[in-house]
Amino acid sequence: MQYILGETEFYGLTFKVTPEVLIPRPETEHLVEAALERVSRAASVRICDVGTGSGAIAVALAQKLPRAQLTAVDLSPAVLAVAGENAERHRVEGRIRFVESNLLDGLRDERFDLVLSNPPYVRDDEVLEVQVRDYEPHAALFAGPTGLEVYQRLIPQAHEALVPGGWLLMEIGHGQRSALAELLADWENVNFKDDLQGIPRVAIAQRRA
Repeated sequence: MQYILGETEFYGLTFKVTPEVLIPRPETEHLVEAALERVSRAASVRICDVGTGSGAIAVALAQKLPRAQLTAVDLSPAVLAVAGENAERHRVEGRIRFVESNLLDGLRDERFDLVLSNPPYVRDDEVLEVQVRDYEPHAALFAGPTGLEVYQRLIPQAHEALVPGGWLLMEIGHGQRSALAELLADWENVNFKDDLQGIPRVAIAQRRA
């Protein structure tokens, strides 16, 4: 339905969506909330949204953090075009830089105070609802045989990209908490934010100062 209408709502804002981008889910709002819990509205912080899709996360944060400078990365130029339109729609295009990159590969010399991501985390053999499987972009959903493949690449990249004391926030799938805790064993202040159903939804970790 969202693709037919061409838009959807996320964090109280309306976003353009096309078949090139994943439809933002209400559960992903917990990722935005976790970021806002760790960043002061008055802070001049550098934030990187990895795999920005429609740009929903980056735009929502730009709306709430008027002094933040955001970098939104995605592998697809078509996806970045949609995200750019959404930034213009909400008049935050001047504070979001859009970069074509495979995760953080294209930003190796840059440093951020916060890195966040809603990455692909579905196993290749996982059965999805028909309306998701047949219409939403598989590259934004499926990570590989275990569902952990993107995390395994992103976590060490984020460690290099974050300043000491910086935060990494990632949306996770059902049943992935233990595996993510192991992948984040070398980080500090590792914890998880539950969604409204009590399911761990956001992995939170801080780079050692």
